[in-house]
Parts: sequence; C-alpha cells; structure tokens
Amino acid sequence: MESTESRYRFPELFAGLTLLSAALIVSSFLWAGAIRNIKRVDDALLITGSAKRPIRADYIVWKVSLASQQPTTQAAYQELKIRIDRVQRYLKEAKVPDAEISLDSLETAAIPEISNGRETGKTLAYKLSQRIEIRSNQVDRYAKLSQQITELINEGIPLNSEPPEYLYNELSKLRIEMVAEATKDAKARAESIAKTTGNRVGGVRSADTGVFQITPRHSTVVSNGGSYDTSSIEKDITAVVSVKFGIE
Repeated sequence: MESTESRYRFPELFAGLTLLSAALIVSSFLWAGAIRNIKRVDDALLITGSAKRPIRADYIVWKVSLASQQPTTQAAYQELKIRIDRVQRYLKEAKVPDAEISLDSLETAAIPEISNGRETGKTLAYKLSQRIEIRSNQVDRYAKLSQQITELINEGIPLNSEPPEYLYNELSKLRIEMVAEATKDAKARAESIAKTTGNRVGGVRSADTGVFQITPRHSTVVSNGGSYDTSSIEKDITAVVSVKFGIE
C-alpha cells in the first residue's frame, strides 16, 4: 500500500519541482532584463566639446594721464591746466571728435614733509593729476595715435600714455553661437566614440558651459576662471562645453 502511494506521489513531486524550476528561470530572466534596462538608463558618455574663432577688436579705450606738483594748489593747477590744454589741442589737430574725449575728476594729493623717516606735519607740496580718456570704434586710428602722442614729451609735457584697451562689443551674441558650435563638436566626438563600441548616441542628459577664453591671436595661455585679453587687437575666442549624452 505504501509503495503504491509513493509511486503516485513521485510524479506530483516531480511536477512541483519542474514548476518551481520554471518559475525560477522566468524570474531570473525578468530580473536580468530589469538589470539590463537599469544599466541602459544609467549608461552615459560625458564629452567635452570646444569651438574657436578669430575676432578683431572693434572698440578702443585709451587713457592719457597728466600731473603737476607745486608748493601751492593754485600753482599746481595753473601748470596742470597748461598741460591739459596742450594735449587737447594735439587731439583736436588730430581731428579727434570732442564726443570721444572725456576728462576724469581732478585728483589732489598733499605731499607731506618727512624728516628722519617721519612726517613733520607740514605740507611740502601739492600734486594734482587728471586723466583724459578717449573712447572710439576707430581702433586702428587711435592705436597709432597713442604711439605718436609721446611726441609731446619733447615739448616738455610729462604725460603718461597708458596702453590702449582693445575690446569686442559683440561678445553677448557671439557667446551664444560659440556654445552651439561647441555642443555640436561634443556630439560629433560622442558619435565617433559610440560608433567604435557599437552603440548609438542618445539625448542630452546634462550640459555645462565652461568659461570663455579670449586671448591674443595664437596664444596658448588659458585661465581656470576664464580670460579676456584687452592688450591686442587680433584675438582668439574659445568656448568649452561639457555634455553628457545617453548611450543606446
């Protein structure tokens, strides 16, 4: 009787084990599929793209400083005014429009008398100084004039012609174009890498615009905080963008 019951129970046990095994196989398959899906979602490629363009300054800021030092403020002012008038005549002769010339506020400083390394409380002289500023979009013209004005030194006018600042006025518009170019470059690089691994580049997960580098033409000097060269007329502007692409 017991042997007969055992024979009946064995097929039932076998069938149960078979179903359990099948369930485990199906569960493993579904779990593996879930893992593959998760991995596919997390797969991404972080690429840095860049774009570079040559630009030319379209605006100049040029400053000329004059000073006078005399025992009294009246004497210092009279001497300084003569020097300022001479520089203004020079600029007028060079046909610089009045609208492009501005004078900063007059600065006055007392020069203390010093004895044995200490101030005596007396004023030795007064120094007055003033800066003349020229702003214009005639870059080449005033770049040349800034070199020629030192001729006034031969006349006894002790002026200081500061190096002009060369600026570019269309930066806001250009930055947008440069970011777009750098992003296209990043995508092209991502596609090249994905192709070698048999994958396909998906959508953009995130993007980070780096700093802009505006440097003298052909310069290799860069700064982590970005740079804006004002010393040269001919410049290069470089944009960098870090883009994370999905991989399919």
